[in-house]
Amino acid sequence: MSPTRRLRLALVVLLLAAAGVGCGDAGGLRGAGPTSTANSPERLWPQITPASSPAWDLDEAETQVMQGITVPGDDIRRVDPVAVVRAEIASDPSDYAGTKAPYRDTNRLMDKCGTAGKGECPVLQPYYRDLTGDGRPDLTLGFRLRPGDLTAVRVYTVESHRLVQVMAWEDAVSAVELAGRSVIIRSPSDLADYEYRLQWTWDPEQKAMLLTHDEMLRTDGRREPSGKRRSAPSTTPKPFPSATASPATGTSYVVPEAYDEEAAAAPPTPARYDPEVTPYTPYDPGLTPHSPTGPA
Repeated sequence: MSPTRRLRLALVVLLLAAAGVGCGDAGGLRGAGPTSTANSPERLWPQITPASSPAWDLDEAETQVMQGITVPGDDIRRVDPVAVVRAEIASDPSDYAGTKAPYRDTNRLMDKCGTAGKGECPVLQPYYRDLTGDGRPDLTLGFRLRPGDLTAVRVYTVESHRLVQVMAWEDAVSAVELAGRSVIIRSPSDLADYEYRLQWTWDPEQKAMLLTHDEMLRTDGRREPSGKRRSAPSTTPKPFPSATASPATGTSYVVPEAYDEEAAAAPPTPARYDPEVTPYTPYDPGLTPHSPTGPA
């Protein structure tokens, strides 16, 4: 070996040795410190007979063929969104026609509709996106329910040359988003710094959008309470003032509209529920309706 090559080899050995000393870590396992004890789920009231049917009808997996609406060339973009809303109004006149109908102003304002999303027309701008996974766009449509502050959100697809409604929901809406095969609806809560988040996802077996997530989430102060609670579908019984889910446990509790001063046994009795200073009513399984979706 030449002197030059011996010198190079010596330098390489010195560099490797220096790297080993600088690292100072043999690569073995090291403890990360103590961890909290894992607690398995605990089943409560095992003596209760499991329910065999839902308590409330949320119209899940129900679809509807829109009568009187044609789909030229099976292209949903060629369907007039205003005509679709008019067809829904015609199919349920009790909600829209007459001076006492809950959404009578929506029916009146439809006369001002030329193009969706323009002027006083209650029909909002339509959006087209493939939500069913068949490679063709579907229609996500919204329209205002007046009087009031509710928004109807609908999803339509084309099946056998017909326009089919595969999702329907009405709510006091803060935002609507499309993500993958899902429609996400955000709604205000009476509780400060919280909002409701509902996610409807396409199910290819049911051929409908199913309510797959129903959550209450913190907003980090992005929104203030609106004073309006999340609405229920028109077919859902409403024997309770308002039910929502605990963000910590996923269980349900009832938020009262106001305290009854005459029924209070002893003073002082607060005049109205304030979520910032008054704790919510403790969970009572005898009074609280069944959660339709379970834990998130």
